[in-house]
Amino acid sequence: SGVFFKSLGYICSNSQKYIVWINLNFEKITLMTGFVVQGNATGFTVLCSVSASRHVLDFPQYVSPCKEVRLASTEADKRLSGFDVEVSMRADVFQRLIEKQSGDLLPESERFLGRLIKLGKRNGLHLSKDIQEEIKSISKQISELSIDFNQNLNEENTVLLFSQEDLVGLAESYMNGLEKAEDGWYKVTLAYPHYFPLMKRCHVPETRRKMEMAFHSRCKDVNTAILEQLIELRARLAKLLGFSSHANYVLEMTVAKNSENVARFLDELYKRLRPVGEQERHYLLSLKHADCERRGLAFDGQLHAWDMPYYMNQVEQVKFAVDKDKLIEYFPLEVVTEGLLNIYQDLLGLRFQRVEDALVWHDSVKLYSVLDSVTGEEIGQFYLDLHPREGKYGHAACFGLQPGCLGPDGNRRMPVAAMVANFTKPTSSWPSLLQHHEVETFFHEFGHVMHELCSRTRYAEFSGTQVETDFVEVPSQMLENWVWEKEPLRKMSRHYKDGSPIPDSLLDKLIASRVANTGLMNLRQIVLSKADQTLHTKDRADTAAEFAKHSEDILGIPATPGTNMTASFSHLAGGYDGQYYSYLWSEVYSMDIFFSRFKKEGILNPKVGREYRRVVLEAGGSVDGVDMLKTFLGREPCQDAFFQCKGLLAAAFFGSPASSAAL
Repeated sequence: SGVFFKSLGYICSNSQKYIVWINLNFEKITLMTGFVVQGNATGFTVLCSVSASRHVLDFPQYVSPCKEVRLASTEADKRLSGFDVEVSMRADVFQRLIEKQSGDLLPESERFLGRLIKLGKRNGLHLSKDIQEEIKSISKQISELSIDFNQNLNEENTVLLFSQEDLVGLAESYMNGLEKAEDGWYKVTLAYPHYFPLMKRCHVPETRRKMEMAFHSRCKDVNTAILEQLIELRARLAKLLGFSSHANYVLEMTVAKNSENVARFLDELYKRLRPVGEQERHYLLSLKHADCERRGLAFDGQLHAWDMPYYMNQVEQVKFAVDKDKLIEYFPLEVVTEGLLNIYQDLLGLRFQRVEDALVWHDSVKLYSVLDSVTGEEIGQFYLDLHPREGKYGHAACFGLQPGCLGPDGNRRMPVAAMVANFTKPTSSWPSLLQHHEVETFFHEFGHVMHELCSRTRYAEFSGTQVETDFVEVPSQMLENWVWEKEPLRKMSRHYKDGSPIPDSLLDKLIASRVANTGLMNLRQIVLSKADQTLHTKDRADTAAEFAKHSEDILGIPATPGTNMTASFSHLAGGYDGQYYSYLWSEVYSMDIFFSRFKKEGILNPKVGREYRRVVLEAGGSVDGVDMLKTFLGREPCQDAFFQCKGLLAAAFFGSPASSAAL
């Protein structure tokens, strides 16, 4: 196949061991897609191997600077996803798997076989042919609509124009990064590096209102229609398979198991957070009142969606005296990247080497090789694509490009991953400076990268982050804690002008501010989790109305009329449908790991780090998440550290911590 790739303009470099697209167009991607589908359609190895070559085709839609390539990649993704459905509905393969159940297998092979049989039943292969055909048709529709939903978001390119007076309060570094229109007005996009700093810092309420309205109206018409169609199709599919709802269908494969356990978890957490959130909301309103008096603005006695980031940011300044303008000067991207990579290397027993003259899709992308620091064995490679550009994926994420597993020849296939983010671009006169929350995002997503590269499983099905959805965030959330500790913060910060270290006083204030807005931020996560659960326990839904109801009832903040946040809620079309609660659920586990082991034994203790790599990261999905936790913790997991981190008093409200269903 290497000759075939080269003949199409693909280059497979021995130094990279991963195929990178070069000068692709629609025809080449179409031809390549056909090769992947036809070449794997007859073999049992399709279940393990097709993912290794497919990402050459479906990943460019998120990152390619060429629109033609992005569109071709999207079409390839649809065709490959349709192929996935066809493969998953192979009754002959399912029957062979049933026959192999009695064989003498290794534990991971037995788990893999059991997983495939369960997935076969979840695809309806035990049902009549007519129902199987209907399931196949619905599954293909769901797949195509999900791809369309996210493509619409990736291609979204709204620009708002503001005068200098409209942008009062924004930092010099922010203003320097904005392009100007011919009339001298500033161009502000809805990309993260533009949107969030403006919402937190701009003193002009009308500017914030326009931005919030635009941000939560992204792709509103087209994606609202797609999402509401997805909800109906998912509900129909679940009913065909004997489940009461789509939520219960997807939750069968998670730690939580069903929607009742998720609802209990969210309800109990809401009860704990509600009084805290009410206190914080009253305080924000008092800040708004004082701000309006100070600026000569009318005070309407209400908190709006466009007020929340602005006054929550003021809490950090007023209560904790965190000087954001000063703080950002100590986090130039190059320094943060160097420090972050060093921390991960030392902690996990790894060595990273930059691959020079690597084949990449944009000149700002970097490729690194990952070696075991003891044996020198190369265990994987990762790309860093950190700046926004037109048509690029708009959030921060880790993409697994090639799973680490045993190939058909018995040799280990090296995992490859890419971290994609949207940190501010450097200019000729100004470096890329990160907000502290962006440093946290960097640590989080790179945690996923390490999970992808450190796993040592036999099967692609269990490689890297192929774990239960409500466990997948645990490793990355756990590693977020390093950006709230002095020693790691010192390692990844230096003043961008003179290289001076971050002052102790600034660090102390930053670390203390971790509990700022705890109630409201976590209530916001409950809003999103509850909205997701509600949408996916119904046969059909008005998505804008459901989100607005939960925002008002739980957060006490009305959604802005005319907006629909769910139309840009990419998780609902990106594999977290019915499972967004996983971010909160996983945090219970991640905090238990950090406070029980790393905080006690040393946050940069390589002995603990290597044990963590061996027990949690190397296992991938070959072991149940809760069993990994028990091994690493030496006991059943519990929730006390979760409340300690949130600044809340620890108390047992999950029932028995030994019960995973109760957690």
